[in-house]
Amino acid sequence: MSALPETTEKRPVRILHLEDSRVDHALVKFALQRSQLVCDVVLVDTVDDFRRELLSGHYDIVLADYHLPGFTGMDAWEVVRELQLDVPFVILSGAIGEAAAVDAMHRGVSDYLLKDSMHRLSHVIQRAIEVRETRQAKALADVELAESRQRLAELAEHLQTGIEQERADIAREIHDDIGGALAAVKLDLAWVGRRASDEEMRRHVGSALEMLQHALGASQRIMMNLRPPILDQGLVAAVQWLASGFERRTGLRVTVRRSSDQLDVPREVQLVAYRTAQEALTNITKHAQASSVDIDLSDREGVLTLEVTDNGRGLDAQALRKANSFGLLGLRERAAKVEGWLDVSSSPKGTSVILSVPLQPSTNPDNAANADEEPHDQGDFV
Repeated sequence: MSALPETTEKRPVRILHLEDSRVDHALVKFALQRSQLVCDVVLVDTVDDFRRELLSGHYDIVLADYHLPGFTGMDAWEVVRELQLDVPFVILSGAIGEAAAVDAMHRGVSDYLLKDSMHRLSHVIQRAIEVRETRQAKALADVELAESRQRLAELAEHLQTGIEQERADIAREIHDDIGGALAAVKLDLAWVGRRASDEEMRRHVGSALEMLQHALGASQRIMMNLRPPILDQGLVAAVQWLASGFERRTGLRVTVRRSSDQLDVPREVQLVAYRTAQEALTNITKHAQASSVDIDLSDREGVLTLEVTDNGRGLDAQALRKANSFGLLGLRERAAKVEGWLDVSSSPKGTSVILSVPLQPSTNPDNAANADEEPHDQGDFV
């Protein structure tokens, strides 16, 4: 048993025709009938009637003569714009100059057609409607994309906030529980060592104390990486501490330049700048093969700027755009959270990571002092 054919009736195209000649209106209807375009055509010949029809019904397209008694087709187009209607508007005229046609297109009219080319009317109407539908679909897609990006940004912010909170909780547990327990064990072992008479026992106690000291140092280092209390001393001190630790671990020379010894920066901006410098230094360790690193920190001209530059082998464009560059993506999301932005530039001579965050006037005193420059050999700020 064969399936019945689908019977889908196509909705007529609703056309508002602005024309003062009944003969021309009849020609329009005849041309549309010959083209077999299913349509409903409503005729108006005054501005008031035109406005009323636009407000009373939803039309798919407007056909307008260019020369009308007391007004022009462009005056009618201004009515459409005034009412903020998204409806295709086609000038249909017996005589419209090239300059007038070009001006009409520049002002937003969908198309124009001479009346002696009436055989093309159906094509012009369908094309204008398709262009409008494509434009509306793109606008809808843009809105959905913007909403999706906003949701992703909110999710990223939520995740970053959660990560920072978890880091703070873990750091607190390391300090209070693990650090406290290790310190207590160290004291007990020291007590045992002082009272032990056997040399072999003293040697084992000493070895255990060394291991405990190593564990205490590791727990302190992990705690500092998770939640840097050095930020309580200011962003400059925190960046210098990062640089000195990086210099000790890698042997690379690190130079820090700053516009002032103290930068008046909000706490959340300090944390973003600190994490940016931390991630940039980590990437240098993993990928750069550099021999020196420069860090510039400034709050001049109302903008906090942090630039971390190395003289390594650089990154190619594909590496910067690869899908799993979550480190850079996370830094960009952090920067956006404080209304800043992150730029990464790279060449065979090295890579620069630049964070820029606008500051409120009250949080950025004018520092006229020259930038200080110093290599790091300072030890920890703890």
